[in-house]
Amino acid sequence: MNRVNAEPEHLPVMLEETLRCLAPRPGETMLDGTLGLGGHAAEILSRLSPGGELMGLDRDPEALALAAKRLDGVGGAYRLLHGTFDRVGELLKELEISSDGAFDGLLLDLGVSSMQLDRAERGFSFRNDGPLDMRMDRGEEESAASWLAQAPVEEIARVIRRYGEEPQAGKIARAIDRGRREQPITTTAELSSLIEELVPRRGKKIHPATKTFQAIRIAVNRELDCLRDALEKLDRYMKPGGRVVVLSYHSLEDRLVKTVFRDRVREGLFISHPDGLQRPTQTEVQSNPRSRSARLRAVVRAGEAGSST
Repeated sequence: MNRVNAEPEHLPVMLEETLRCLAPRPGETMLDGTLGLGGHAAEILSRLSPGGELMGLDRDPEALALAAKRLDGVGGAYRLLHGTFDRVGELLKELEISSDGAFDGLLLDLGVSSMQLDRAERGFSFRNDGPLDMRMDRGEEESAASWLAQAPVEEIARVIRRYGEEPQAGKIARAIDRGRREQPITTTAELSSLIEELVPRRGKKIHPATKTFQAIRIAVNRELDCLRDALEKLDRYMKPGGRVVVLSYHSLEDRLVKTVFRDRVREGLFISHPDGLQRPTQTEVQSNPRSRSARLRAVVRAGEAGSST
C-alpha cells in the first residue's frame, strides 16, 4: 500500500502499470479498496469524468480524511467508505447500492502505507521508537502490545513462523514470553531490542526484527483473512469485462492472489489480463525503494463489457 502524496517518499507504486491494467474510462465506476492517501485514486478519478465515479475505501480514518483533500483537487464524482475491503458488499448495502456487478475496475494495493510506516506513533516500524500499536484502524480494540501481552507462546511462535516466515520463530517467541514476564513489552524499541539481542544482525542483512514485525502486524490486522475473503467475492462485484488489479509486497500475499486468480480463471469466472503479471522497473525501484518487492497481478471478469451475463 505504498500510495500517497506527491512527496518523493510517498509515490504510488507501479502507477503507470496499474493505470494500464485498470484502463479507467469516462462513465465507469471503479473502487480503490486500499485508498491510503489517494495516489492511485487521484489518477483513476481524473480519467473517469464525465459521468464516472470513484469509490475509495480504507480502514484508516486518518487516511480517508487526507485522501479527500487530494481528491477534491482532482474534481469529479467520488465517495469514500470506512472499512476493510472484505466488507465491500456490506458497506454498499448500507448505501442502498447493489454490489452485484458494481464495478468496472477494482484496485487493491496491499500492506502498510507509507504514512502509517513513517509515523512513530503508529507503531509499525522498529526504525523509530513508538508505542507498539500496529493497528491500521486505531478504533479496533487490540493493539500489537495487547496481543503480545495475552497470546500463548505457542500462538506467538505460530504467527511469526507463518506470517513472517521466520526460521527463528520458536526462539523469538520464547524470548518474548520471558521478557513479558519481567515487564510488559509496550514499545517498538523494546520488541526490536529483544529480538536483536537474540538474533544479532550480521553484515548488511535485513534487521533481525523485520520478519517478526511483519508477522505481528499481519495478525493484528487480520490482513490475509481479509484478503482471502475479498478475493473469494470478486466475481460478484465486477461487471463483465471489469478489470481487477492487486499489488502485493510479500510472498504470502502474492501466493494467495496467484492461487485465487488461477482458480477463478480455470472456473471461467475471470480471464487472464494480457499485462497481468508485472514487477516495478529498475528506474522506479531507484526512485522509490519501497517498490522493490512489489508484484502486480491482474485479471478481467469474463463476459463482454456492457453485457448482462
